[in-house]
Amino acid sequence: MKITKFPQSCLLIETKGKKILVDPGNLKYKEEYFDIWNTVDIILVTHKHSDHCNAEILEKIDKNIKIYSSNEVKNTYATLDINIVKENNIINMEDKITIEVVHAEHGYIPPMKTGGKVIENIGYIIDDNETRVYITSDTICFQNDYKCDILCVPVSDYGVVMGAFEASLLAKETKAKLVIPLHADSPRYPVDFDFVKKMFEQNEVEYEILENDETIEIE
Repeated sequence: MKITKFPQSCLLIETKGKKILVDPGNLKYKEEYFDIWNTVDIILVTHKHSDHCNAEILEKIDKNIKIYSSNEVKNTYATLDINIVKENNIINMEDKITIEVVHAEHGYIPPMKTGGKVIENIGYIIDDNETRVYITSDTICFQNDYKCDILCVPVSDYGVVMGAFEASLLAKETKAKLVIPLHADSPRYPVDFDFVKKMFEQNEVEYEILENDETIEIE
């Protein structure tokens, strides 16, 4: 399995000859991304915020690439052909790859009252029958019993998502062998990576802070 990080919370998961793109947003988008994103097998969007759903680009994507997301995303971006999924659904791909649609709770702050509040938010657990990758979406911490090998989780805090302290505790609960921090590119929500490292190390959690456009291979 290979995981490539793009800005904010966008990830490309490559496994068993399949390419799964998650949350292709508009934050720090670069034109060269299009040729990569336009070759994937499916696209997963967690929620309606534009840093997770670059509607302008997704409208140009090959129409054979299926896009999965919530009813709220479909209603927000009417021009996109969205396949609606909700919590507890399972997307089945070839070669025994499954994608579980799981619960997520987006944080709220007062500036969101003008339309930014997220009502429907979902995460995804991608399982290729060897490795489970849990992509939490923008979420605060909540009680769950999800288990994974790799946890891809926001760490910026500010009331919108969980911070490094909660993320490190969640990693322990999920039994994750590796954590990939996300949601760290917005200038409005700068991340103290020294604190991130301190929390993960204090809780004995293995982590990999990926630069944008960086790829790692998971054995």
